[in-house]
Amino acid sequence: VGMAMGANPLPVVVPCHRVVESDGGIGGFGGGVATKRRLLALEGVLPEPLF
Repeated sequence: VGMAMGANPLPVVVPCHRVVESDGGIGGFGGGVATKRRLLALEGVLPEPLF
């Protein structure tokens, strides 16, 4: 999934920033993890911290 989403030319239109790791981690994002966190926060879907 990560490889396909990494090739996504429209990362906000096709919401690849919503893909998270199976353990609940934030995972990666072509625009950077900080951008991914901002997008998720804007949508109100930031994952809960594990610890």
